[in-house]
Amino acid sequence: MSITPLMPVYPRCDVRPVRGEGCHLIGERGERYLDFASGIAVNILGHGHPQLVKTIQDQAATLMHTSNLYGMPLGEKLAQRLVDTTFADTVFFTNSGAEALECAIKTARRYHYASGNPQKYKLITFSNAFHGRTLGTISATDQPKMRDGFEPLLPGFQVVKFNDLEAALAAVDGQTAGFLLEPVQGEGGILPATTDFLKGLRQVCDEKDLLLIFDEVQCGVMRTGTFFAYEQYGVLPDIMAIAKGIGGGFPLGACLATENAAKGMVFGTHGSTYGGNPLAMAVGNTVLDVILEPSFKEHVQKMGERLRASLEQLIPNHDELFESVRGMGLMLGIRMKTDSRAFVAHLRDKHGLLTVAGGDNVVRILPPLIIDESHIAECIEKLSAGAKDFEVPAS
Repeated sequence: MSITPLMPVYPRCDVRPVRGEGCHLIGERGERYLDFASGIAVNILGHGHPQLVKTIQDQAATLMHTSNLYGMPLGEKLAQRLVDTTFADTVFFTNSGAEALECAIKTARRYHYASGNPQKYKLITFSNAFHGRTLGTISATDQPKMRDGFEPLLPGFQVVKFNDLEAALAAVDGQTAGFLLEPVQGEGGILPATTDFLKGLRQVCDEKDLLLIFDEVQCGVMRTGTFFAYEQYGVLPDIMAIAKGIGGGFPLGACLATENAAKGMVFGTHGSTYGGNPLAMAVGNTVLDVILEPSFKEHVQKMGERLRASLEQLIPNHDELFESVRGMGLMLGIRMKTDSRAFVAHLRDKHGLLTVAGGDNVVRILPPLIIDESHIAECIEKLSAGAKDFEVPAS
């Protein structure tokens, strides 16, 4: 038998973590890594956060799972807190970001069905987006690496250029249900939307009874310096998918919607066996306990400014490699003049710094939101050392 017991869909590297401590991971040989990948923006409270660990221990000993056929006190509490702190009026809990996006897509289609316009089912999406790995969410992208070999894909999606308002408006027709996009593209290379772009989409949605759907799976939950990135644009969505940080490392996602946008989501239209389970809901409530403290947001904003300034100061010293810094808060990217994947591997293997490659030759820097000055200094030291001994791959 040549296939591995774990289906070989990941090109796994030699980092083999067995333990985490705060902002560091420890491998099975005792090697130590500075984790500025955070499980791709998931571990916002770092590893082994005592409050989160205690919640999981206590809830696991109390009640882990019941059917959604029964009342869910912890889920009702978490949903109310999300409603109280966002644009939304209602929440559906999932286990992942892809599931949250599937719910968002269904909510949008069902809205128009319930409004007497079933022909309005098409979502306009944007180049280089990443919305998940289900058939529905890969159908919403234009990236061959996710689509190839899975055809025929689902109809009902039209991809246009990101941040091109004219192209987006030109794509609207009688079948359009709305727009689906990340306010800050993650996988696509830490690329924020422009304010004019988002405001233009919001305006046409209001004029033509379309729905604006935000994917804040990666950029949400304080990652950009506010609870959700849309707050910094002054543009409210009708539907929003979240995940990653809301569970702090535990599988948890959610689809948030206004009452109007969710009017078609009635009994029997959607469901999940595990979504909203008591253990996940306890975790989500604890994450909110930590991150909704005013001092936490101030800390993220301060560390984001410090990290960005440090990265920008580093660039002139290695301008043969680095081009620019972009992003928001602690969702930052360094655009490189060479292959970012090779540099990410070099930082990981030679200097013990974990980052993530992204589109457009960007190194994604996504640290736990609990970092302090010492972690920033350690990151810059490792980045600088990595830049000095990195050999640019031959083209």
